[in-house]
Amino acid sequence: MRILTVLTYYRPHTSGLTIYAERLAEAFARRGHQVTVLTSHFDPSTPAEEIRNGVRIVRAPVALRISKGVIMPTFGWLAWKYVAENDVVQLHLPQFDAPGFAARARLLGRVSILTYHCDLFLPKGLFNRLVNTVVDFQNTMAALLSNHIVTYTQDYADHSPFLSRYKEKLTPILPPVQLPAAQPGAIQALAEKYQTGTRRPVIGMATRFASEKGVEILLAAMPKILEKYPNAQVLFAGQHLNVMGEQAYFERLAPTIRQYEQSGNWVFLGNQNPAQMAAYYPNLDVLVVSSLNSTEAFGLVQIEAMLNNVPCAASALPGVRRPVQMTGMGQVTPIGDANALAGAILEILAEPQKYRRDPAEIARAYDPDSVAAEYEKLFAKLMGK
Repeated sequence: MRILTVLTYYRPHTSGLTIYAERLAEAFARRGHQVTVLTSHFDPSTPAEEIRNGVRIVRAPVALRISKGVIMPTFGWLAWKYVAENDVVQLHLPQFDAPGFAARARLLGRVSILTYHCDLFLPKGLFNRLVNTVVDFQNTMAALLSNHIVTYTQDYADHSPFLSRYKEKLTPILPPVQLPAAQPGAIQALAEKYQTGTRRPVIGMATRFASEKGVEILLAAMPKILEKYPNAQVLFAGQHLNVMGEQAYFERLAPTIRQYEQSGNWVFLGNQNPAQMAAYYPNLDVLVVSSLNSTEAFGLVQIEAMLNNVPCAASALPGVRRPVQMTGMGQVTPIGDANALAGAILEILAEPQKYRRDPAEIARAYDPDSVAAEYEKLFAKLMGK
């Protein structure tokens, strides 16, 4: 089967969406499909076209950036070319260009499927309100023109103002999650570098530094945690500097974070590749996902942590709460409640054995090849129609 995957940002950009798209595309390639990823050439240091891990990546030139979006003058022409060359078009939403691809797929007799990752909520402001309105319109048109929609969980779909309108053409498929085995000595090397053997407990946060991620909730929970564990340490894995559209948010929280950095209670690790993340999780006692709105639909890092027997404290957002609810590996806390988050972390730390599960069982449900197989069943059903 020839599969075209379309999304605005692909690797090396790091987000839950790009990681999902990469894992799924490479799983399709391993399973014998011809896979093309069409995306933006947002990073000039990357090649305009390459083949990586069996996946052909085509990057369209970027003429202009608007907030977190990009303008690509040749994208329309490339859409005709690559839709015509493939059997199935998989579109990752939110994406401004999705209706055009879905319309071309219909005109050319191709199947198009939307993978809906999250609702979009930009910060307050007239311009961002306009962007939200435009993106919602584009997503609506894409939903009407596409053959089917996939999302992570029924829980998220039931509570999403967008997805709840398309129940008749919706299928939940769990996201693909995998981590390589840690390199020999890497876990211990990280422990020695950040003194995790003595600075216990270690609280993880693995995400971009963005306003919807609720970094301030963990910051507000820290005094209560430090009262019980003065040597507690947060290891923040992910981009925290120069995150697109998040500079003001970082600057607002930076003074508090600097105090914790000076006392050794907070460490920024920066972006980590999969091998580094494989060494990161075993050094944690608990992972925090304190997201604040439905731009977070699941939190893939929760499953990565659980594969390393690390429990999670997750906010009660639809979708985000499901990993803990399905596995029992952690606590779900009210959205934006720092006291509840601190209490949940302290409960987990007090009885860690209570939250242990079989990682192999969890891995089977989220194996990228298993996820790709579910997509293949859906593709076959739709192409049969």
